[in-house]
Amino acid sequence: MNTVLGRRARMLAAITATAGLALVAGCSSDGDGGSGTKTAAGGVEVVKAGQLTTCTHLPYPPFQSEIDGKVQGFDVSLVDLVAKDLGVQQQIVDQPFENFKTGGSLNAGQCDLAAAGMTITEERKKNVDFSDPYFEATQAVLVDKKSGIKSFAELKGKKVGAQAQTTGEDYAKSQGLDPVSFESSDAVLNGLRTGQVEAVVIDYPVVQGWLKDKANAAAFQVAEQVNTGEQYGFTVKKGNTELLAAINKALADAKADGTYKKLYEQWIGPYEESAASPSPAAS
Repeated sequence: MNTVLGRRARMLAAITATAGLALVAGCSSDGDGGSGTKTAAGGVEVVKAGQLTTCTHLPYPPFQSEIDGKVQGFDVSLVDLVAKDLGVQQQIVDQPFENFKTGGSLNAGQCDLAAAGMTITEERKKNVDFSDPYFEATQAVLVDKKSGIKSFAELKGKKVGAQAQTTGEDYAKSQGLDPVSFESSDAVLNGLRTGQVEAVVIDYPVVQGWLKDKANAAAFQVAEQVNTGEQYGFTVKKGNTELLAAINKALADAKADGTYKKLYEQWIGPYEESAASPSPAAS
């Protein structure tokens, strides 16, 4: 998420937890209630036995959202690869973005990693450790086709929406705008649909997902894409080098054997080589 992931069937289940609503991605775990070993393959420690617990903030299509009662998306698929290598199942915990952006959920042992289309930033690296980049992102300006807005520059003086705590919101503010903040990507789109705002600034892949819907495509259009040089990464608790290495290995293997390309085309769209940038996360 720029503040600044068919295949396996997934079972959706709501459980009570301080972390929030837990959603099971992949097959269910062994049901040992957290008993037994908490060491996965390769000596990786996990917060709950038999599973890799992922924090995210739903919905954020095409990276993670509930589809037909299952949590699915590009991020989900990539983390499933990590879980498979570790010999466990992935479970997704839905939380406010701020909870894991600051590292709070990871430090509290509520999840092993966070996957939420999260942009790698120097500020965030103070709180969490990022994986190698897995996605090159741009921001998009989405407008009503009747608005007459043709570019980002034309947003000055307009009522603009953005998702709270995201790099899209940060970028809009950095350019002198005062965006209306919405809690989720769904709320952002609804704000545009209902006329609360005249345009929105949000990750382009999210807009791509919206425009796959015929009604959205008929009503809205991309006024401009803005290349802000953003890259997405998964996050772990600072110092969790074993899990970080496992994530980076799964990403590298997926890029090498064609799995990444297949999943990218399934969830994002036409594949571009730059999407699988081999450059490591900046230290």
